[in-house]
Amino acid sequence: MQGFDFGTAELRYLWLAVALGLVHLVLYVLLAGGTPGRVGWALGARDEAGPAPSKIGGRADRAWKNYVETFALFAAVVLMANALGKHNARTLLGSELFFWGRVAYIPLYLFGVPFVRTLAWIAAIVGIVFVFLGIYPG
Repeated sequence: MQGFDFGTAELRYLWLAVALGLVHLVLYVLLAGGTPGRVGWALGARDEAGPAPSKIGGRADRAWKNYVETFALFAAVVLMANALGKHNARTLLGSELFFWGRVAYIPLYLFGVPFVRTLAWIAAIVGIVFVFLGIYPG
């Protein structure tokens, strides 16, 4: 991404993580929302539970929700690192682990690959912990 000055590599990975979140959202809308019977329900007020999504649509839904849950933590620690001026090997590695773990998670979850999907999730969580520990004041 030449020409874009994000200030730090961690902020660059945060930007990439936002872009990845948009990819997740589009996949969720296309795969879960495109299930027969769900389009009309999704366009309405959704006062009642809608038809169940397809198997892959359900996976896209769960993957999206999982991403949102972990992204908030990642964004918080990266922004704290930036505000505190704490940029080191641990914060960089943590940012890389989070992003690439989440990239791997999408196809692994959509295609229903057990165990390896969990390893990708663990890598992302370890990434959050690494950034967190990298900014620890001790």
